[in-house]
Parts: sequence; C-alpha cells; structure tokens
Amino acid sequence: MIGIDAGNSLDRPPTGVAVYARNLLAGLARAYPDERFAWFYRSNRYLRSFGGKLPPNVRRRLLEESVLFLSAQRLYLFHGLNQRLPNRLRVPSVATFHDLFAMTGEYSTPQFRQRFARLARETASKAGHVIAVSEHTAALVADLLAFPREAITVVHHGVEALEAPDPERRRIILRDLGVKRPFVLHVGSLQVRKNIERIVTAFESIGDSLDLVLAGAGGFGADRIMRRINESPARSRIRMTGHVEDKVRATLYAEAEALVFPSLEEGFGLPVVEAFSAGLPVVASNVSAVAEVAGDAAVLVDPLDAEGIAEALERLISDCALRAELRAKGLDRAKRFSWERCAAQTMEAYRSLFFR
Repeated sequence: MIGIDAGNSLDRPPTGVAVYARNLLAGLARAYPDERFAWFYRSNRYLRSFGGKLPPNVRRRLLEESVLFLSAQRLYLFHGLNQRLPNRLRVPSVATFHDLFAMTGEYSTPQFRQRFARLARETASKAGHVIAVSEHTAALVADLLAFPREAITVVHHGVEALEAPDPERRRIILRDLGVKRPFVLHVGSLQVRKNIERIVTAFESIGDSLDLVLAGAGGFGADRIMRRINESPARSRIRMTGHVEDKVRATLYAEAEALVFPSLEEGFGLPVVEAFSAGLPVVASNVSAVAEVAGDAAVLVDPLDAEGIAEALERLISDCALRAELRAKGLDRAKRFSWERCAAQTMEAYRSLFFR
C-alpha cells in the first residue's frame, strides 16, 4: 500500500499545491486500480476529508504517529506532497518540492523564511527520493539542500481543462466583477514575488484603452502593493477581484487580451499553462521555472524591466499575427502538461526507490 499525505488537497481557497494534490491523488487512483493507496490527513483536516467519496482502491487514514506506526506493516512507501514528511517514518519516502522561494529572496517574513528553511532541510534529510515540479526547482533542491541530483525526478504539473461558460454567462460574470473589456489579466496572489508593482508601472504607460484585472487573494507585501495601486494615475482602470473560482477564472482567460505574468520566482507557474490551454497569449518572465514552462509559446521579458514589460504588452496587443502565432503555440504547448503524465511519472519515481 502506498501512503500519501493528502491534506493539501482540501486547501481553501485552493492553492497551486492543492490543485497538484487533488489531481495527482485522483490520477494515481484511476491509473493504477490494482494498487492500494492510503490517503492520510492531519487531525485538523481529517473530518473535512469525509466530504468526498473515495475511489474503491483508497483508504482514509489519520496522519498521526501512532496511526503511521500501526500502518507501517501495510505500507511500503510514503509520499509527502508538499515539502513535508512525518517524523519516524519506517518505510521509504518521497517528497515533492514545489519551490524554494523562501530561501532565494525576501518574499516572506524573516520568521517564515527561517521556519521554511529548517523544514525544507529536515524533509530533504528524511526523503529517499525527491519529486521536483520543474528543472528549476530540482536545481535549487540539489544546490540549497545538498540533495543528490540523481535522486530527484522532475515531474511537471498538468493543466486542468477550464471550461468557459457561454458568452452571455461570461458577460454577466464580467459585469458582476465590474470588469470591462478590453483588459489584460494577471492571475496570482497580490504578493511581492508576483511583481505586481512593476505590472502596474508597465500598465500605466500603455495608454488608456485597456483595463488591468488582478485576480488573486492577498499575500506577503499586499499592503504595499495596494498603496501603489491606489496611488496609480491609472487606478480607475485597475480591478482587483480577489480569489476567483474556476468558472470565473475560465471567463477571465476567455475574455482577456493577454495574460501578464512577470513573476520574480516560481516553482512552476500554473497560470501560464492555464492561459495556453485557453488560447490566451502570454507575456511572462524569462527567469525561474516560468521560462522553462513557457518555452517559445510566450513573449518572455526581464521581470525587473517595467518598460520592457510594457513594450511586450503593446506589441502583443497590436500585432494580430503575433497573437495568432502565440495562440497556436500555446495550445500546442499545453498538451505537454497532463495530469495523466504527472501520475505516470510519479509512479515511475516510486519504483525508482526500489530499482536503483
């Protein structure tokens, strides 16, 4: 039986880690019906886990040391999906690392960075194998945590097919959000790492025919970002929606002119692939995992250059041929990222623990 820490699949609102956990868990259970899985939940989420029906080859377990001890005779592997492993594991373990941004820049509080670094090192010391969601993250795990590169498998995220509502329903959703077309879109938290302030600076210089929609909840540095937005001469054309559910996000992808995603640090960059799958052209940063994920299907820019971001947006919006080219490339690129592939490569990583 394979044990998996399934707690993050219940995150509310769902983060990128939650999307990963939910889809990987379902994908493994579906693709390997003859394998038995135990989904473990810590006590603060265990009761909530009863809200959904489990696949027939899955059992629900409480993630406590005593339960793990009793389960050990039936488990032959344990997988932590979010850079965390239980103490005193008695079976081989795999840990997924999504990013190490807390160790690469001042994108969170000093206290958080200290706790994060300690937990990351502890997890790396326990893991027999690491799954990294990008080559970028794999390199950081090897470098910053001194984990052997040959024991790291890169498994990219998949992409969920977000079905946009019909045009009339989309019109109502935009009206209820107070969003006017045409607009450029950013999907992601309002936090320093997402480079929102430079997005605003770039937006201010591209004329007054567009709106800017920022779809995401608050995060580290949100107060500073809000001050910058409120002081902007383009404030009347900037709309913040907060976190949006799938139907609303699908509507925004379907109705936007472009996604702008010049993040300073990403372990993967899921909104880029979501935009590709929706046929939306993308301007994205040329650093971290974003460039790796985007390939040649986006206009890549230096995230520290607000003028360069503005020029890329203007070019993309005004050049119909470029938009058509990127739309086609993006749709093709999105096909490389599937949750079925993620599940298959994850199972291969499990097996590598026993056959290396």
